[in-house]
Amino acid sequence: MSRRVRRKVAKKGKDDVVPLSYPETEVEDLCPERNGFVDWTSLPDDTVFQLFSCLNYRDRASLSSTCRTWRVLGASHCLWSSLDLRAHKFDSAMATSLASRCLNLQKLRFRGADSADAIIHLQAKNLREITGDYCRKITDATLSVIVARHEALESLQLGPDFCERITGDAIKAIALCCPKLKKLRLSGIRDVYADAINALAKHCPNLVDIGFLDCLKVDEAALGNVLSVRFLSVAGTSNIKWGVVSHLWHKLPRLIGLDVSRTDIGSTAVSRFLSSSQSLKVVCALNCPVLQEDTSIRTIKTKGKLLLALFSDIFRGLSTLFAETTKRGRNVCLDWRCSKNKDKNLNEIMTWLEWILSHMLLRTAESNPQGLDYFWLKQGAALLLSLMQSSQEDVQERAATGVATFVVIDDENASIDCGRAEAVMRDGGIRLLLNLAKSWREGLQSEAAKAIANLSVNANVAKAVAEEGGINILAGLARSMNRLVAEEAAGGLWNLSVGEEHKSAIAEAGGVKALVDLIFKWSSGGDGVLERAAGALANLAADDKCSMEVAIAGGVHALVMLARNCKFEGVQEQAARALANLAAHGDSNSNNAAVGQEAGALEALVQLTRSPHEGVRQEAAGALWNLSFDDRNREAIAAAGGVEALVTLAQSCSNASPGLQERAAGALWGLSVSEANSIAIGREGGVAPLIALARSDAEDVHETAAGALWNLAFNHINALRIVEEGGVPALVHLCSSSVSKMARFMAALALAYMFDGRIDEFAAMGTSSESTSKSVSLDGARRMALKHIEAFILTFSDPQAFTAAAASSASAALAQVTEKARIQEAGHLRCRFPSYPFPLCCIPDSFVL
Repeated sequence: MSRRVRRKVAKKGKDDVVPLSYPETEVEDLCPERNGFVDWTSLPDDTVFQLFSCLNYRDRASLSSTCRTWRVLGASHCLWSSLDLRAHKFDSAMATSLASRCLNLQKLRFRGADSADAIIHLQAKNLREITGDYCRKITDATLSVIVARHEALESLQLGPDFCERITGDAIKAIALCCPKLKKLRLSGIRDVYADAINALAKHCPNLVDIGFLDCLKVDEAALGNVLSVRFLSVAGTSNIKWGVVSHLWHKLPRLIGLDVSRTDIGSTAVSRFLSSSQSLKVVCALNCPVLQEDTSIRTIKTKGKLLLALFSDIFRGLSTLFAETTKRGRNVCLDWRCSKNKDKNLNEIMTWLEWILSHMLLRTAESNPQGLDYFWLKQGAALLLSLMQSSQEDVQERAATGVATFVVIDDENASIDCGRAEAVMRDGGIRLLLNLAKSWREGLQSEAAKAIANLSVNANVAKAVAEEGGINILAGLARSMNRLVAEEAAGGLWNLSVGEEHKSAIAEAGGVKALVDLIFKWSSGGDGVLERAAGALANLAADDKCSMEVAIAGGVHALVMLARNCKFEGVQEQAARALANLAAHGDSNSNNAAVGQEAGALEALVQLTRSPHEGVRQEAAGALWNLSFDDRNREAIAAAGGVEALVTLAQSCSNASPGLQERAAGALWGLSVSEANSIAIGREGGVAPLIALARSDAEDVHETAAGALWNLAFNHINALRIVEEGGVPALVHLCSSSVSKMARFMAALALAYMFDGRIDEFAAMGTSSESTSKSVSLDGARRMALKHIEAFILTFSDPQAFTAAAASSASAALAQVTEKARIQEAGHLRCRFPSYPFPLCCIPDSFVL
């Protein structure tokens, strides 16, 4: 088979396409055909290298395994100059297996203390840059061994989370072992003492970039001895004596950029820096409360130097660094990146500022201080979007994370600031994020997907994401072998699936299958991805068509597996919710029966009703309620201990949320359709808690509690129990006062069936319980009940309309009377005797109007 070079065309108009003057050609020799197949191994090596360079490490390994030729090429040192291990379980065994490929490794990114311990086993002696996060448990000993094995190190960055177990002793080891060090950025060190800093000044003559961020204490005077430093950041560091600092640091002969953001620096120290330092070009003092309160700083003469603060126009300030007048407004960073004639010093300043700004914006978004709405809407969002276009991968990631973070108001309740989210959308942020999500770099994919997920909580943004092709992109990322990428993509699909208009698009993009596959792929050790996948499937299962897609893709088995085996409450809650939604479609599909027939499903849901977490109990009860619509399921739930579990749940939820109360009563209502279950519910003590729930303030609870009591009242023993437990006043109150017409109707039905004469004979023989002897007046209760049943019926009567209809027998008049008495929801009622009629004529003969 030969390959064809695509014919190039030039557009003439909107619909007209004119071919260019040269003819179509065929390429016969790049990949000779052998027996009808292309011999890809005959591709030139440089073409294969280019192909490999566009893949992540996992895909490189997969491609290398296809043939011996590509295995040799895939192991080439030129493809392994950079390694990002954050998403992988990186231990000494993996490091040893990678060692042969890492002889020329230049850059390494890792995550966590376990990965840090394994770095030395890579034997990458030529390593130049090490960047790590989640470094709280990394110790002095580990860091000292790492730097001792990598003497050529030029850049070391640990953060932004705090390095709580690293002290000045490790910094001294860095100074002694890494004489070529140019950049050192550490976060959250408790005490950076003088000897450690002086060691850096003595042994690292090329150290030009120092960042001691969010540290508890840094020796200010010692920092004044590091004469090589050009860029210095102490952002977020406390206990700095600014009076001492302002007299020392301005003497640093090469200092160009100073970052004092998120500190308590005041206007006096800032003014001294700007006026006294000969070399200083930029002072970054963002989110400094003391400085912001002093209005005098806004009028200070900066003498051609740049002060960046929240009260300043940051984009305009950045543009003053450039001589060209074209670099203005929000495109200043983009103009600089695209400039062909870059000034070396200016390039260093802008590169540093991008890093500083991304770090500051993320930290500010995480702390979410009050009073910054104007900043975020005016320029903060635009800054993050500009930084997402940086050539520095870590800046891009941090900016995307900042976007994901600054829009969130309450992560527990998934609420975001709509104004901020729509500001991102207006400034073109959705397209930028989707472009990052399509990057081959998994770190960018993960953070971009997280931002898209959070923004999509807003319906307008979700619509924009869908219109920009985001659903297909997220569905593709959900298939990633990288757990972090798949987790954030599943989160995006979860939020998008809230919108009814997006459900079918997710299914068409293969999202349902991808989500189900995620559950099987990460069934252990992936609580985050499992919760998001189950949550998305729960939303999708609420749609009839999509619920069938979920079942066809193996979703029933996957979700039951989670309900049975997973111990994380978030996963349990979403799995139970998904099963509830799958079972909610009644006769429209067979999923209700399918869930009930899945091995261990009903037992797992019954067990989840005993969970210590209210959300889990609520969704499990809801699932059992829906499943009880199926006759076989109803009996199987009871056999699995469902009656006892749900009665216990009802007894314990008097102070719970209305959602849990509704589902607990609803599940008992569903089970009580069976006479055996109705008797069992009464015997297990289910009457009293249902009466208590009937007194709830929530109308949804009124309906389910009254429905359950109505079904129980078919049994004369239960009817007497309802009377004895004070159920008549509760039902009377519902019948006369509930906002819900359905609740009033069912309360009337319950009262009618209780006093149809069956309990009189039984009451004469004794009470309903062997262990209790409550004195009740059936006559008084009956009179109260029948009085309010009559009042309820009369609320549906219009004497004039009845008279007119009787006189004329006209269809329109009769229809008006019928509509007046209609209760739409009554068609969905279920009781033990489905042959009984549901209209108002079901009031027993003993009651005569």
